[in-house]
Amino acid sequence: MREFSIEQVKITDPFWCRYMKLIRQEMLPYQWQVLNDQADIVIEKERDAAHIPSEKSHAIENFKIAAGLAAGEHYGMVFQDSDVYKWLEAVAYSLQQSYDAALQELADGVIDLIAQAQESDGYLNTYFTVAAPERKFKRLYQSHELYCAGHYIEAAVAYYEAVHNKKALASARALADCIVAAFGAGPGKIKGYDGHEEIELALLRLYEVTSEEKYLECSRFFLYERGQDPEFFKKQVAADPDKSVLIEGMEGFSTSYYQVHKPVLEQETAEGHAVRVVYLCTSMAKLAFLKHDEKMLAACRRLWKNIVTKRMYITGAIGSTVTGEAFTADYDLPNDTMYGETCASIGLIFFAHAMLQNESKGEYGDVMEKALYNTVISGMALDGKHFFYVNPLEVVPECSKKDPGKSHIKLTRPAWFGCSCCPPNLARLLMSLNSYVYTVRDTTIYANLYMTGKAEFNLGDHKVAIEQQTQYPWDGEIHFTVMAEGNNSFGLGLRIPAWAASYHLMVNGELCLTAPVDGFVVLHRRWRTGDEISLELDMEARLWAANPKVREDVDRVAVQRGPIVYCIEGVDNGADLHLIRLNEAAEFHYGFAAEKFGGAGLLTVAAEKAVGKKEWGESLYQPAVSIEYQPVELHLIPYYCWANRGENEMLVWLHKK
Repeated sequence: MREFSIEQVKITDPFWCRYMKLIRQEMLPYQWQVLNDQADIVIEKERDAAHIPSEKSHAIENFKIAAGLAAGEHYGMVFQDSDVYKWLEAVAYSLQQSYDAALQELADGVIDLIAQAQESDGYLNTYFTVAAPERKFKRLYQSHELYCAGHYIEAAVAYYEAVHNKKALASARALADCIVAAFGAGPGKIKGYDGHEEIELALLRLYEVTSEEKYLECSRFFLYERGQDPEFFKKQVAADPDKSVLIEGMEGFSTSYYQVHKPVLEQETAEGHAVRVVYLCTSMAKLAFLKHDEKMLAACRRLWKNIVTKRMYITGAIGSTVTGEAFTADYDLPNDTMYGETCASIGLIFFAHAMLQNESKGEYGDVMEKALYNTVISGMALDGKHFFYVNPLEVVPECSKKDPGKSHIKLTRPAWFGCSCCPPNLARLLMSLNSYVYTVRDTTIYANLYMTGKAEFNLGDHKVAIEQQTQYPWDGEIHFTVMAEGNNSFGLGLRIPAWAASYHLMVNGELCLTAPVDGFVVLHRRWRTGDEISLELDMEARLWAANPKVREDVDRVAVQRGPIVYCIEGVDNGADLHLIRLNEAAEFHYGFAAEKFGGAGLLTVAAEKAVGKKEWGESLYQPAVSIEYQPVELHLIPYYCWANRGENEMLVWLHKK
């Protein structure tokens, strides 16, 4: 079989280049200031909890203290280091896209600082180096040591690939070697795993760069050992002479919160902390791909199906409860108390992409697109300096302010959080978006995401380039031009999104009637330079309903146009949004507003709103009476745009007539 690989993908899409420019010019410098405690901002707790440190970041200072360059005590969560690592990974991708000597010099300095903080045996974690050296690897369900290690290894690999910094890769390998030496089934090793999955994926990425089997095997050990002894964490706590907790509030969580209630091959439902689940699943899918592990892939399919058919919001958000930021039960999807952490949807994209590497099914691309265009970019304000940790689908300001159970539901995006995992995670995803556009399997190129840009592929001794032109997500026309050396035979797979009621496909001006298979139309032919493909997707705004088992959404509808889910805000439609109802036959009117939200497609539709009768007076309850409605013009905005105009109500699921 011919070698067939992606060489380079360059995104020039106006929609996404605006985000990338914002991250490069505003977000990365701003986050650097925050990490160095130089930004004049208010850091908020992500919810009402006294134990969350929120006075400052102190992340860079922690490294200086660990390196012996400064005096002082560690401040912040035990996983504070990971904020720096994710920032560094985003910088790596930024340098790949647009080289900046000053930014590289800054990042090189961070690598030097990290190397100075690293211990002689490769161990790296500022909290345990500074505050608790005697507790290394002794309380893994809380310590996040391997989680932080994983984020550093991923960042170092990305930085090495971007600028060939050998010091970064050497440091990451030393850390990985420390972990390989400490964990495993052999004598004197820890037969266990971390409480927060991440190291598993990082070791696989390191293996891909170094070809060192020990890293792949260590990842495989962590995955297959997980859940073999559900009491492992309890046994560690019992053996730890220091009984103080590392993170308050975690002591009462069950084994399922950490995905250790069963071995991973036996887990059938997504249980526990949502980010942990999708990070675990991403690692499982990656291992399945690298090792051709069919049992692991089957487990991934089961967990995927449970998430996307029973436990995922229409925006691609996951995590139904603030308690543990976790999944709950099938079809339990409340809109106003949900969690929907930005990091969780980012992790869901990781999972979807890893599954696409295993098997080309459009459903993975559909979910990747859903999460990306809705929950993920909702996590960042249009200025690049304010962020959501939580992404609800229904907000009433007074309730969020006064109900302790809704303290996590923010009305506008804070400047930073005491636990600020989401902002740098968002930056690293969007700056690496080029790696998600295409996948290659055998001799077929699959277009997973639609955005303007050019991609180059290696077909043995020949090069092929595919140029994509589109105004997506506002327009459903996507044009491809093939540039090939000589005559090249290969397949080109185009994803037909599940939201598209119809589509129209032309190849060199001729109608193509090839039917989709698993969500992709695959065109097999001998391609020549100049061949053109035009795909037109039906972008009509449509009403969507939830499964009737989702109690909160019975007799309600959501509006979606293309990949974009829409919402209504009080600033456009007045107070008491819950009194509005929509006629299922109503006709939507679409218009692109270049001057709003950095350019966005807006919708209007005729609706009606309940009129409060005077006879209610001071009564809270009365015998049932008919409700009067008056016509209103309803204004809808993309969900990701909400909360950019101050505090007001927001609603995704509308009542229907």
